[in-house]
Parts: sequence; C-alpha cells; structure tokens
Amino acid sequence: MNTGQLNRWRLILGGYAKNQMGFEGNAGLSEGVSCVDLEEALDFLYNREQGDDVRKGGTGASRLTAATWITRIRKLFPKETVEILERHALDNYGMTELLTDKEVLEKLEPNQELLKTILQLKHLMKGEVLDTARRIIRKVAEEIAEKLQQDIRRSLLGRIDRNAGSPIPSIRNLDIQKTIRRNLKHYDTENKRLQLEQVYFNRRTRNYSAWRVIIAVDESGSMLDSVIHSAVMAGIFARLPMLDTRLVIFDTQVVDLSSQMEDVVATLMSVQLGGGTYIAGALQYCEGLVENPHRTMVVLVSDLCEGGSVSGLLSVSRGIIESGAKLICLTALDSEANPVYDRNTAQKLSDIGAHVGAMTPEALGDFMGKVMNG
Repeated sequence: MNTGQLNRWRLILGGYAKNQMGFEGNAGLSEGVSCVDLEEALDFLYNREQGDDVRKGGTGASRLTAATWITRIRKLFPKETVEILERHALDNYGMTELLTDKEVLEKLEPNQELLKTILQLKHLMKGEVLDTARRIIRKVAEEIAEKLQQDIRRSLLGRIDRNAGSPIPSIRNLDIQKTIRRNLKHYDTENKRLQLEQVYFNRRTRNYSAWRVIIAVDESGSMLDSVIHSAVMAGIFARLPMLDTRLVIFDTQVVDLSSQMEDVVATLMSVQLGGGTYIAGALQYCEGLVENPHRTMVVLVSDLCEGGSVSGLLSVSRGIIESGAKLICLTALDSEANPVYDRNTAQKLSDIGAHVGAMTPEALGDFMGKVMNG
C-alpha cells in the first residue's frame, strides 16, 4: 500500500485513529494543503455521525464554525466534492441554519467571510432568508467601499499640486503654510494676531478626459476574494467622472454586468462560482469593447490558470497590447494581496508587455492614476 492510499484510509477513519495511524506526509496534495487540514474539515462534518458536539473539546476541528467550514472546504476540495459535502451537511446533519433561519442569519457578524459564504450558497436561499442575505451583502460591500473609496478617488481624481494656486476655496485644499507666510507682513503686534488679507489654496490636478476601463473577473471558486473586491471597485469607478467603466465576469462563458455595476448587490448575486476558465475567450470579448485603444485599460483579474490554449491567450493579449491599450493582469485583489497564480503564464504575459502583479485595490488605483497622468 503506497503513501497516498495510507493517507486516504487515515482520512476515512478520522481523528479517532490518530494514535494508531499517522499521516505519511502530504503527497499528492496541492501546495499549502495538508492532510491535517483535510481531516479537520471532514471531522467537523462527519463527527456528527457519532453524535459528537463539535463545538466543544480541544480538537482543531472545533475551532471551525459552519460559516468558516464552508469557506475551508471550497479551498481544500474539488467542486464536485464540495457539492457532496454541502449536500451531506444540509440533508444528513441538519446544518441548515444559514439557509433557512432568518434570525440566525441576522445574528451572524456581517463580514467578508460571511459574505463569501452567502455567495457560495445563495442558490439554496429563498424568501426572507434571501432578502436578509441581500441586506448583509450590501452592508459588507459598503464597508469595503468606504475603506477603498478615499484612496482610489485620491489616486484617480488627482493629488494636490502644491506649486499652483486654486481659485476654488475648500478647507481640504487650504495651503496653511503659504497663507501664513504671505500674510506675516499684516501681523498685529499689539493684539498678537495674524490678519489674513488673502487665503491661499492648493490646486488639485484633475483629468476628466475619459478613459475606458474594462474589468474582466475570473469567477472560479479560488478567486472569490478578488470577485468581491472587483465588484466593489467597479461600483466606485462607475461614479468617477473620468472613467467609462465596463465589467464582465467569466468562466467558460462571458457575462457583461456593465449595466448593473452601480448596484453591487445585483453584481455579486450574478456571480456563479466554479466551472472552467477560458481567459482567452474573455479577453476576446473585452477586445471588442475597445474603442479608443490609447485611452483604454483592460484589467484582467485571474489566477491565470487557463483552461484553454495558453498560446491562444497570449495571441489575444498581444493583440490588445499592440493596439495601444494597456493590459493589466491582477493575480490578487484582496486586502492582503496573497498571490496564488500560474507563474509561468504570468511571466509569458509580462514578456509580451502586459503589466502583471498582485496589487491591492489601493495599489491598482495608484497604478491607474500614473498611467492616466503619464
């Protein structure tokens, strides 16, 4: 019996067998995944077969909740296995509180992990539960947008130009040092007060000559954090005066969400996680949206794991770049910018002139600002 077979038997027996049989390494598993991770996820569900209360005790699995367990299995197992586990959880072990109990859902902490769980299971929700889920999506998305909006607007609307005055009085643009320096000659020594004859303001450099930004988001399960941040960013971009924004999501098919991207809830509820990945097809669609190449940025958000021909992907990418448009390939868009992507394909795209990198949304805004003002 080889190592892989031994580990599979150990997973079948579960944590109760750990004193009799240990794991033999992590052969055959994806990078960053261990047999212990798999066992914790499986024990959280199947220990219920023995009537165990997994919320108690000192095992690793007890640290999981229903919400975090769903997110964990999406990372650890193939799509087909995840669907089986979810169905076992719902049908065999009664883990239906996230789907059928509106009050339980309302008591959960609205955060990005809960948002991810809702997006993964929204197809099983209905009625008041689905309405509650929509409200949670909006609340969390608005919180994310609030964090991102100031930095993105600063990057794209323009930084303060301290070498030029502005005729528009605004407390945000007040040039305190220049105002004091220019009015020192009016200082009232008797009353020890500075009399201001003129107040000076900085000018904010703005460029309202529209750029078209086409955001193409890979909706495979591994890209969920990026999907969320991309949808929020597209909503922010849609409200900026110098951007003409388009948003598409793709797996093996392409869906254009440009008409609803100002409603982040509608955008996220349109996402269908999982399936294959055909990046070349998505970029071909984006290429058809390019009207003025020299004022167009195509932002591809993907792990670059192409399900089709890599040579086909490179061919359409080269066409976009040679037209004069900017092709930006983002391998991560979550706030931690943890990159997980096909490095070989990334290098090939970089070699033909694409801008490839793992950027946070703030960093993307800065990069786009430099391109637009360059």
